[in-house]
Formats: sequence, structure tokens, C-alpha cells
Amino acid sequence: MKISTMPTEFRDALPILETIEAAGYEAYFVGGSVRDTLLNKPIHDVDIATSAYPEEIKKIFKRTVDTGIEHGTVMILDHGTGYETTTFRTESTYTDFRRPDEVTFVRSLSEDLKRRDFTVNVLALTKSGEIIDLFGGVDDLNNKVLRAVGKAEERFHEDALRMMRAVRFAAQLDFKIDEDTRAAISDNAPLLANIAVERINVEFTKLMQGSAASYGMVELIKSGLNNYMPMLVNGERDLAALALLLQVAQPKTDNEAWTLLAFELGFNPKAAGDFLKAWKQPNDMVQVAKAAVTLMNKLRASDVDDWELYQTKKAITTTLAVIELSELHADVDKLSARYQALPIKDKKELAINGGELVKELHLAPGPLFGKILSHLEYQVVMGQVPNEKEMLLKAAIEYAQKEKN
Repeated sequence: MKISTMPTEFRDALPILETIEAAGYEAYFVGGSVRDTLLNKPIHDVDIATSAYPEEIKKIFKRTVDTGIEHGTVMILDHGTGYETTTFRTESTYTDFRRPDEVTFVRSLSEDLKRRDFTVNVLALTKSGEIIDLFGGVDDLNNKVLRAVGKAEERFHEDALRMMRAVRFAAQLDFKIDEDTRAAISDNAPLLANIAVERINVEFTKLMQGSAASYGMVELIKSGLNNYMPMLVNGERDLAALALLLQVAQPKTDNEAWTLLAFELGFNPKAAGDFLKAWKQPNDMVQVAKAAVTLMNKLRASDVDDWELYQTKKAITTTLAVIELSELHADVDKLSARYQALPIKDKKELAINGGELVKELHLAPGPLFGKILSHLEYQVVMGQVPNEKEMLLKAAIEYAQKEKN
């Protein structure tokens, strides 16, 4: 099989392959970039595999960086854009079910490809556009099947994260998982406990945003992988409910995906925060999810007032998007219009500032000072006082006198 028109990303990298071959070695484009080319999808990373050993690559090119030289990976910078090349290799035992105990560099492309994960990811592309398919990857692409290379159990014992990658690829590519591969995932699901949560997080996040996320989620549940994921042990029922939503709803951002998950799991704001922290999510996402879940839980029971809507300000975009994705019966357009109509969106927009309050009320900064500003913020948001300096000053004086009494 030959590609008639090479994508720009490959054409730009051809000088790397040509230089390596001119030095007497083999070099190919490999991995996801080849797969995505055949699927007419955008290419993200161009990976190059070569028979040249790392030290040989460093002699061929003037500018290189050792990005992972112990595993055979060297970044070549000679042509402006950095291209990572990795030496053909075989791998020994995997004591931690993630990293090989020993890597051996080899000159054989087939030896290198057979230790990789799935047939659709082990296609190689020559500089002339010829596809090298040693494991039936082209047929599996055409049939939309995700199949492990060789024995699935061996591939998952080498790297247990590959089980998560299987359900993630199924969700992203809308491919069905081969029966033997699926059975091996179910049999070896406990191995996932050996993998760092940050790595599982990456795959799970991509799964939830896949075009076939519902199928990927169902396969995850059926295999029992969720029982080795933070706070999802025995969470099949809630995840199944999410899978139903994902048939018609697709989160567009990481914040949307994780906020929707936290809400569908029935968490209150604190539990939602604890859940995301267990997954090592960034603090910004934790705060967004907690604010969104707060508002959504209130909407589940009744309507919300303008103050409750205002307090969601830093998470309003995500909140409205997740409401639309969820089963909540709430008018998103109306909520959005109400939020846009709020007299202020932040305390900083008050027509009076702290310095002016100190001057006019002869107050020193302290607890009362903070209470006054919070009181004014609430009154403006709720439409009880217009956001005008004189009116705010009057309201501040009245509140200060009341507090002193």
C-alpha cells in the first residue's frame, strides 16, 4: 500500500529520514501519525524510528538533545522543528507493569514493532510513502477494530496502562475492541493498580471527550477497570448513567468532562473536590467543579437566585455547558441571560473602593471593613442598591452604624 500524497507534516520531516538513510541506516515514520493519516485525521506528533543507535544519530546530526537516550530517544534540531527519533529496540521483563527492566537496541524494524501496543499503531511509513504493515493493522483500520499486537495478555503485562489506552482509543476512534483483547483487559484489570493516577487520568480524560465516549465507558465498566481507579470502586451504576449521557452529549474541555462526571456521581461540592484531588487534578479545575456542582445541585432541587448565580462567576462557562450536557431540566439560555444582566460580575466592579470607604467612614481596615464590602456586593448583585458611589456610601454608613450598635 502506498500513500499518494504525503501530509505536510511528513514532507517537512523527510530531510531527517533522508539524512539517516544516506548514512547507511533505516528510518521510518511510525505510530499514531501513520494511523491518523490513513484515517484522514489531523496529525499531532511525527515519530521516527530508526536502526541507528543514539550515539550514531548524534554523529549524523549537528544539533541534538538527549530527551530519553536510555530508551533510545534523541531529539534532532538540525532542521528547525524538533523531531524525536527512537532506535529500534526490544524490552525485557516489566517488574512494575509499566517500564521495561532493560532495553536492548536492535537493527530490526519487525523486532521493534512487535513489542508495541495495538496493530493500528504499529504501521510504518517509508520516505516514498510505502506503508509497512507487519501485523494486519491496515485491515483492522478498515474494519474499525482495535486489536493488541501478538498476545494481548503479554502486552498488558508489559504495560498495564495499555488497558486504559484500549478503551480510550475505542472512544476516540469509534473502533470496537477485538474479543481476545477485551477478554485480556477483563482478566488483567487488577494490574491497573500498579499505574500512577496521573497516567490513568490522561487516558480517562481523553476517553470522556471521545466521539464514541459512551462505548469506551461501557467497555471500561464491563472490564472492571473502574475498580482500580480513584473513588470509582463499585461505581458501575453511576458510570453507566454517564455512558448514556455521552451517547448524545460530548464534553469539549477537561473541566466539562470532570465536572459532568462529579455531578453524575452525585457528589456534593466538598466530595466533588475530594474526588478531583484524588485524581491529582489542578486546583483551578477543583474550584470550577465545586462551584458548578454547587449551582447544579441547587437547580436540581429548585431555582437559584441572582446571588447564587453570581457566586458561580469563575465557573459560569463550564457550569452552563455541563448543565446542557446533563439530565438537568434547566433553561440554559435563561440562566445565561440572567448572568449577563447582573449589575456586576466581580467585587472589583463596585463603584466604590476600599480606599474611599476608609476616607468617608473614617474606618481602619479590619473585620468590619470586610463585612461592609461584602454587604455592598450582595446588595448590588441582588438589585437592592444601584451600583452608584453615593448610594453605596449611604448603604455603607447605614450598615456600619447597625453593626456598631
